[in-house]
Amino acid sequence: MNQSGSDSPASGGQTAAQLTVRLGALGANYREVMRRASPAAVAPVVKADAYRTGMVPVAQTLASEGADSFFVARLDEGIALRTLLPRARIFVFDGVAPGTAPALIANRLTPVLNSSDEIAEWSRTAISRKSSLDAAVQIDTGMNRSGLSQEELSGLVARPREALSGINLVLIMSHLACADDPQHAMNAAQLARFRAALARLPPAPASLAASAGIELGRDFLFDMVRPGMALYGGKPIPSRANPYRTVVVLSSRVLQLRKLARGETVGYAASHAVAKPMIVAIVGIGYADGVIRSGSGKASAAIGGVRVPVVGRISMDLLALDVSALSGESVGRGTEVELLGETVTVDDAANAAGTIGHEVLTAISSRVRRIYVGD
Repeated sequence: MNQSGSDSPASGGQTAAQLTVRLGALGANYREVMRRASPAAVAPVVKADAYRTGMVPVAQTLASEGADSFFVARLDEGIALRTLLPRARIFVFDGVAPGTAPALIANRLTPVLNSSDEIAEWSRTAISRKSSLDAAVQIDTGMNRSGLSQEELSGLVARPREALSGINLVLIMSHLACADDPQHAMNAAQLARFRAALARLPPAPASLAASAGIELGRDFLFDMVRPGMALYGGKPIPSRANPYRTVVVLSSRVLQLRKLARGETVGYAASHAVAKPMIVAIVGIGYADGVIRSGSGKASAAIGGVRVPVVGRISMDLLALDVSALSGESVGRGTEVELLGETVTVDDAANAAGTIGHEVLTAISSRVRRIYVGD
């Protein structure tokens, strides 16, 4: 498979930056998650346009690998995915926002109910329709984000038949706060709370682990896992080797070379002072394309598999690289530069910018051309 994303007419068929998505590596990562999580079912998370890699080709690839359940965050994401995958189970993390029940039902989407109010609304809807409606229920086990509080859980446990009237409970889930740190005491505490909640609720399949949680061992797997970043090649546990293949390659090209003398400066705020003669490559990519600005002066790129440092401030459309260490033949106008890929990983870029790989990927803007290849 080799597909190109569309360019704007003004681009003349070319854009300065492009994101190459390796669908073969994506499929391999899905199979690796299945191997590590077996016998639990694997339900990919494709929210935020599949972490900005493109939901349509990504979901199609994962479905061809056998995925039949998916998670999205927003209702409109679920509606878009339903048109693509008419038979898949699609869970919506946002649950039942006011006024969304008709659209959820019309598009056969399964809401993740996060509060007693949502459970009550979904139950009333089912009763009014004289039908049974599928739903997942999320329990907050200590993250204090989405999910039923312990007080709400107790209320549900006290009258489960009444509270869940008309609801077909297809999944009970929770989310780990510290799974990327295997030694954190929060993991064991949340596991214990989740098990206690399951023991009090009507029987249903259970899900606790996302990408990092899969690495915590069999106790965390339950019936379903929800990988996101692992599928796109991110490292689930920072302290361990990455078992997944590189899926995304963000690249651009050198627009010009500049020879700078000692004492000159580079970029806005004159933040980088040249200590000795330097050759700087100006590259056609910046924070409007999704390169995190806080990586200024700390991030790296790669040319021909060799890392070169970003110097000066990353600006909206451009950044500068110190290519003094490269031979003149290896870099020039039009030379390809890797911002993310095999040499500079998503996690490398995240560390340099003081953030996480999830933000690095989801920051990549729509003006970056997407290209899809088999491997």
